[in-house]
Amino acid sequence: MMSTLLAAALSIAANCDLEKPSGKSGCRVEAVNALPMTAIQVIGTHNSYKAAISLPEMAMLARINPKAAQSLDYAKPSLTTQLTAGARQLELDYVYDPKGGRYANPLGLKMAAGKAPPYESAAMLSPGLKVMHVPDIDYRSVCQTFVTCLKEVRSWSVAHPGHVPILIIMNLKEDNIAVPGATPLLPFDALAMDSIDAEIRSVFPAKSLITPDRVQGHYPTLREAAAAGNWPRLREARGKVMFAMDEGQAKADIYRGTRRGLEGRVMFVNVEETSPMAGYITLNEPVELKARIAAALKAGLIVRTRADADTLEARTGDRTRQIAAFSSGAQYVSTDYMTPDPHIGPYEAHLPGQGIARRNPQTTR
Repeated sequence: MMSTLLAAALSIAANCDLEKPSGKSGCRVEAVNALPMTAIQVIGTHNSYKAAISLPEMAMLARINPKAAQSLDYAKPSLTTQLTAGARQLELDYVYDPKGGRYANPLGLKMAAGKAPPYESAAMLSPGLKVMHVPDIDYRSVCQTFVTCLKEVRSWSVAHPGHVPILIIMNLKEDNIAVPGATPLLPFDALAMDSIDAEIRSVFPAKSLITPDRVQGHYPTLREAAAAGNWPRLREARGKVMFAMDEGQAKADIYRGTRRGLEGRVMFVNVEETSPMAGYITLNEPVELKARIAAALKAGLIVRTRADADTLEARTGDRTRQIAAFSSGAQYVSTDYMTPDPHIGPYEAHLPGQGIARRNPQTTR
């Protein structure tokens, strides 16, 4: 017999905007709000914080490494602009800076010898996580500190309390670049991991967060809770934010520490589907990993994939990857091009149906 949840999900039209259900047949508020947050699909942005590399520094990089320069030739507007345009997944990458000032004088700026525009470094002097893509090379951001970025998201969220859950994924930068004079990066040890949670909790109250504890509930492991569909329904998840560390098992183990799982932690972690800590997974290749995405969805996980990468699709106009990403059923599909880049071409990515959130094409769990 068809479950009540499945029946409710199937009653929702494919073109119903789940963020703002119309109340009409096929888009009833009660049916939409009964869906679990895993039964949605939205679009988001990759490296959401990234500002453009200055022209003098880009020209210098292009002479040294043309391929790298091409892959880094994109930029984003403010987080507020992205969220207002419909992004419901953001990416904030950062470096560890417990004393402050470590990244205030980038090598690329020095090498540009006064030709680059000024770099506002005052915020870089205080202790705390600093948001940037590649230290010393691609270091300009629309919000320089993690806390500043979080406050911007929080302000937007409070002003739009009915939004579907926002996923914020994060890379923890600690790989040094092989350039003489570059700033050595600090590793993310146990203290650094604690600082991430502390900075998130300094901005977001507990009631605004979807945490591993909230999903695990009374289940022995997070993986078992996810498999049982113990994610919040949309009526409970609206206005909330979920954080996920987009790293591998090694950093996940440091973040877990001596805990049995992720109890007390803010972030979900990107681990294999069989891990007891599995709740979220990054599978960025929707064509090659189509079967694995399907299996992860069947296991009740939240999946993030990408519609484009490294400016390649924007330069060729190829939408194969984008179509595969939306068809895959990954709940969060990331792009660098919610709007076209005029100096590259007309390529852009939008959620099919043009709404903010749609019924997931592959799952109702």
